[in-house]
Amino acid sequence: MHLVLIRHAHSQANAKGILSGRLPNVKLSEKGVEQSLQLAKRLGTFPVKQLRVSPMGRCQETIAPWLKMANLSSKNSFIIDENLNEVDYGSWSGKKLAALSTHKLWKTVQNNPSAMYFPSGEGLAHMQQRAMSSVHDSVSSKGKGAAVLVSHGDVIKAIVASALGMHLDDFQRIVIDPASVTILDYSSNKARILMLNDTRTELSEILKAPNRRKNLLGGGSGK
Repeated sequence: MHLVLIRHAHSQANAKGILSGRLPNVKLSEKGVEQSLQLAKRLGTFPVKQLRVSPMGRCQETIAPWLKMANLSSKNSFIIDENLNEVDYGSWSGKKLAALSTHKLWKTVQNNPSAMYFPSGEGLAHMQQRAMSSVHDSVSSKGKGAAVLVSHGDVIKAIVASALGMHLDDFQRIVIDPASVTILDYSSNKARILMLNDTRTELSEILKAPNRRKNLLGGGSGK
């Protein structure tokens, strides 16, 4: 089974260099709107067994063009999943990243994120735990097709790290850009990564391909 992880497109906060977190009314930038349209084209059509979306508006804005194109625009077509919500950055929310980078806790965020608990917010370890509960629910859900999760950069990084058996303290080594797609294959007993942080590829053929149940030797053998 394919697990498709989509980060929201470029936002107004991204454009301003602000850590928006869960602040309301953070919309896509002009660049982000264009990215969302390109994302819809890149995704194309493929079987979907479940679609989960963060409650933040920028995630719903990002996926809306694809929902319309794929005739999935009804609210009943997707689940608003609190476990895919942005990190609660607490008192850091709304502040410039340039200013936060001078904070005494910044080194903890970068070098030892498993120990980071944002002032008046949540810990990154807790975020990873809740995000993985959504992954497990999606993977175990009934039906055929891919599970699609639309979320945020740090959340997706935490999911990828967990899926690949990496310690959370290494998750800053993973880059997840706006409007990027990451695909994990859960057809084996351990997750395999098929695509990471992709912002260009047309994806429908990959997502229509058979599951890769065989053990791999010498890399994959293609579709």
